[in-house]
Order: sequence, then structure tokens, then C-alpha cells
Amino acid sequence: MGEAKRADADLPSNVLRSVAGAAQEGAPELDRLIHERVRLGIVSALAVNRSLSFNELKTMLGLTDGNLSVHARKLEEAGYVECTKSFEGRTPRTDFVLTDSGRASLEAYLNHMEALIQAVRDR
Repeated sequence: MGEAKRADADLPSNVLRSVAGAAQEGAPELDRLIHERVRLGIVSALAVNRSLSFNELKTMLGLTDGNLSVHARKLEEAGYVECTKSFEGRTPRTDFVLTDSGRASLEAYLNHMEALIQAVRDR
């Protein structure tokens, strides 16, 4: 850990600023809601699937019921995913889809991360 601090300290401040500047060209701010690992997994999975059930997402991402429920609710409150509840016979079913807003936010997030990666590669 000490080596990482020394490596950062050895970088000229203009390099640090250029990385931040490059990232901001692609997207003004890093979306902290999507940046969290589980939520990024949910949004990414929904971006490549028309819809996924609660159980499909849970299995795909290796999450507990409670963990998926909390993170999905945050994404739903932000308007990034839409949740529909129904019944298959007597069994409850919850399905998720990525909203247009969620897709746009994911795209902005990916652009931001790509700009950051490119800035690091270019230095």
C-alpha cells in the first residue's frame, strides 16, 4: 500500500489533472449509483437482455435475495430500471427492464470510463 502512495506522489500534477480532464470530456460526472459493483451488474445484465426475472438476476450475479432487492430498489427509485410484479399461477414473479433513462445513464457511465482508460493509456 505504501508503494502505491509513493507512485502517485511521483506523478506530476499535470498528469493527474489530464486524467480527470479526459474523463470529464466523455461525461461530466461519474454516476455513483451505477458505479457500485452490484448495480453495475444489474444494469449491464438488463442492457443485453430485454427483461430478466428476479431469480434470473439473482442467479446470474450470485446475489442473495436481500442484496438484489436493496440494489434493485435503488435503481428503480432513480428511474434506471422498471419493476413489474405478477403471478405465475400462485407463484409471485418480479421482472426488471432497463428504462431509457437507465440505458442513457449506462452509456454516459461507459463513455466516462472509456475516456479515463484512454487517458491512462495515453500518458
